[in-house]
Amino acid sequence: MRHVFSGIMKLRLLFVLLFAGTALPADFDLLITNAQIADGSGAPLVRGSIAVKDGRIVAVGTVPGTADATIDAGGKVAAPGFIDVHTHSEDICRIPTAENFLRMGVTTIITGNCGHSRTDVAKFFEEIVESKVAVNVATLIGHGSVREQGMGGSFIRAPNAEQLAVMEEIVDQAMKDGAVGLSTGLIYVPGSFAKTEELIELAKVAAAHDGIYVSHMRYETTRIFEALDEIIRIAREAGVRAEVSHIKLSGPTAWGGADKVLAVLDKARGEGLKITHDQYAYTASSTGLRQTLPDSALEGEHADYLARIADAGRKAEIIAKMAEMRERQGRKDYSYAVIARCKADPSLNGKTVPEAAKMRRGSDTLEDQIELILDIEARGGASAVFHGMNEDDLQVFMRSPFTMTASDGGPRRLGEDVPHPRSYGNNARVLGRYVRELKLLTLQEAVRRMTSLPAHTFHLKERGMLKAGAHADIVIFDPAKVTDPATFNDPHHYAEGFSDVIVNGGVVIRDGTLTEVRSGGPLRMSQ
Repeated sequence: MRHVFSGIMKLRLLFVLLFAGTALPADFDLLITNAQIADGSGAPLVRGSIAVKDGRIVAVGTVPGTADATIDAGGKVAAPGFIDVHTHSEDICRIPTAENFLRMGVTTIITGNCGHSRTDVAKFFEEIVESKVAVNVATLIGHGSVREQGMGGSFIRAPNAEQLAVMEEIVDQAMKDGAVGLSTGLIYVPGSFAKTEELIELAKVAAAHDGIYVSHMRYETTRIFEALDEIIRIAREAGVRAEVSHIKLSGPTAWGGADKVLAVLDKARGEGLKITHDQYAYTASSTGLRQTLPDSALEGEHADYLARIADAGRKAEIIAKMAEMRERQGRKDYSYAVIARCKADPSLNGKTVPEAAKMRRGSDTLEDQIELILDIEARGGASAVFHGMNEDDLQVFMRSPFTMTASDGGPRRLGEDVPHPRSYGNNARVLGRYVRELKLLTLQEAVRRMTSLPAHTFHLKERGMLKAGAHADIVIFDPAKVTDPATFNDPHHYAEGFSDVIVNGGVVIRDGTLTEVRSGGPLRMSQ
């Protein structure tokens, strides 16, 4: 025993002599200490540390060892980076820092929703790499964009066999290039003209690549049950996982039906279908102002629209259909719509349609509101915020364990236009208002809806959990201070309470300050 001890001492002495004056390599690249860990599973928080090396989490809990950099969480919560499954971020390369997402804890975004996407996914991902984005970016392949490419400008019909084959080829190639699924926007032209059978065939292509079918359904009004029947049929006949985009009930005539909507979806799940849903934490939506117009007014090219409103008879038909749409929704006018971005006339940004009509036409009568809407579309259109949902319904949907938190927003520049505040505050609003103030969800359950549930739903491997082997996407926040100062009237404010954000092991926000690190990039379903 004495000889063994002597041998060990000699080895130690030799080690000291060999490395005297030389710094020993650290065990980890980054060590987060003194954190309350919400691991993403929904389990209770536990105190501990998180070790990161080569972009991966290598240990969670009691972690001995040294690190090149250490973040003392100071008792704040450390969670997996949030995954926003519903964004419109095709322009992410224009704003590669995506700071509005980072500052509310989002480290992964999924774009290509509501049927609109880049159809050349490989090229899109190349541009993301070149732009050095700060977040992970996955994409869906958008049915509407595919339909435009495959069918040209004529949409009020089903595709012929040759056109459908072209559309299937586009979806197939997009899935091969790494898209996570197929999206539809069935209230938007040209998706609104598609029959269910067309959607089933394209969903089959996505399903063959293990993709998901994500739908802004055909109706979110009193006809929502027809839309639910359609998405359930598509899921069943295409053999595909399905996702209801931004689940909601729009318009006063539809309010109060959230429990019935969930009952239909729960029944489908009970029959073996895999159907989930996402939601933003606001009672207003945002889309093009053209959604106040009937689809028949928008079919074809922009010149076709101009010809229709120039013809007294066809213009009268459009106005009559607009009246039918208002009646179904229980609306008397367009005071619920606020212009967010009108490129042709930025002075209208932030104004309700009646206010804008008063400014431009000298009157806010219903007739003048309609004329304004028709004219704005003629001059290139506008985006708008629509106040059309009920808080009680929102909370019913939020309680469902199958509802994920998603912003339906995009990358923003401070001060640009008057957008919906959800792009700045959605995740913070859930954690501040619905967890801390209303206690509608526990913190760990809210984190699960933002992390492991979306990762599992969209098959994003080794993300959404704080565990050894996972990609090191991590957010540190103070649950007592998280808040969303962005409002509808004053939306350009970053979320507060998030001190540190790590993407693939790179610290992109440190102690509340945006760094120069850009460690995001394209995220393919297989990665």
